[in-house]
Amino acid sequence: MSISIDLSSPEARDAARPASSGSAKPSLVGLTREELGRALAEAGVPERQVKMRVQQLWHWLYVRGVSDFADMRNISKDLRATLAGHFTVARPEVVEEQISGDGTRKWLFRFPSRGAGKPVEIETVYIPEEGRGTLCISSQVGCTLTCSFCHTGTQKLVRNLTAEEILAQLLTARDRLGDFPDRDTPDGAIVPAEGRKVSNIVMMGMGEPLYNFEEVKKALLIASDGDGLSLSKRRITLSTSGVVPEIYRTGEEIGVMLAISLHAVRDDLRDMLVPINKKYPLKELMDACRAYPGLSNARRITFEYVMLRDVNDSIADAKELVRLLRGIPAKINLIPFNPWPGTNYQCSEWSTIEKFADYINAAGYASPIRTPRGRDILAACGQLKSESERLKKSERLALEAMMIAGHGEA
Repeated sequence: MSISIDLSSPEARDAARPASSGSAKPSLVGLTREELGRALAEAGVPERQVKMRVQQLWHWLYVRGVSDFADMRNISKDLRATLAGHFTVARPEVVEEQISGDGTRKWLFRFPSRGAGKPVEIETVYIPEEGRGTLCISSQVGCTLTCSFCHTGTQKLVRNLTAEEILAQLLTARDRLGDFPDRDTPDGAIVPAEGRKVSNIVMMGMGEPLYNFEEVKKALLIASDGDGLSLSKRRITLSTSGVVPEIYRTGEEIGVMLAISLHAVRDDLRDMLVPINKKYPLKELMDACRAYPGLSNARRITFEYVMLRDVNDSIADAKELVRLLRGIPAKINLIPFNPWPGTNYQCSEWSTIEKFADYINAAGYASPIRTPRGRDILAACGQLKSESERLKKSERLALEAMMIAGHGEA
């Protein structure tokens, strides 16, 4: 049984976000230290104080999780007023929070307009597991890739998210989960790594991260900064459908773990399932993977492979997958297809998925079958779509019927 908390009423909205989140003032969230220093200098902070104020703000934003200048207690009242007059550090609007029967949470965030644009909405998913919690973050509003099996790909690209908006998903999720230090504890108190509810992040939400490279890079370098959010780069995974030039840049400039949305082992089939393959075919993609820095058995590339009945799930496909990945330290995540209204695909039979996994495992590759999470709230892999395109009641009923039918296979 799932729970949906609608936060779109004025009362709930006021309780869920700071009053200034709709402000046109620029945010300090998502700026590099250098950019933050320039912003403070332009706001009138004396040059001799800039470095110290950057350190203070960095601590309040990313260690303490503060979203209001008034809570920055070691900064003078006058400076707090100056900062509040020029900038914001507020969170986005949380329009809706859904909690799946399996504990998965999905948030619908609304970000204010940028320039002449309209406010936009994106979805972010939190998946609790034993010993860790993973936050699935979006990088774009919509998507350009139109992968034929993916619900998210049916929503046209609206725009890229900024580094602020990417980080805001992480900061707001930690707020909602109680994952920042208590405001009343000593200033130096930090939530220990083993106590974090959000221990891992994956760039696997809405959009293609490598088509928004610069903003994603900035956000992930801040997320992994040791004096702030301090997430290990080995706990950050960026998933791409295969934007080959930026795969090289990701390894060199960001250094996080890499995941490839593969889904097919032949160019003709992948051209249909993942159309970007027409631009960057399998050979080029595999060459980029083999060149990814730091690969080892302890630092493998994850290949995501959605299981589609009578499409890509034969033993012949499994054999070709082993041949394709030869020489690459890899793990293959087998993903049972998650249904959505209007799709023509079906999930492979569970016995077929198990045989496929057994063959891959016997060839020496870890090949876990991903347990579908959050299907009842459309939070599973490939199901995210902005609630600005809400499902009609008939579509929800159709989805429920599809899930009931699919449950018998699993």
